[in-house]
Amino acid sequence: MAYVITDDCVACGACAPECPVGAISEGDEKYVVDAGKCTDCGTCADTCPTGAPQPA
Repeated sequence: MAYVITDDCVACGACAPECPVGAISEGDEKYVVDAGKCTDCGTCADTCPTGAPQPA
C-alpha cells in the first residue's frame, strides 16, 4: 500500500530526494506520492520533519 502525504506537509522538500524510486513530487500546495511508483518503504516518513507521509 502506498504512502500519502497529509495536510501536515509544509512543502519543505525533504522527502522527495530521499525517495529511492522517485515517487514523490511537488504538488500545488504540498508534495504528492505517485502510488504506482511507491514501494511502501517508509523513507519519506522517516525523513519528514512534520510526519506528513503516512501509510494509506
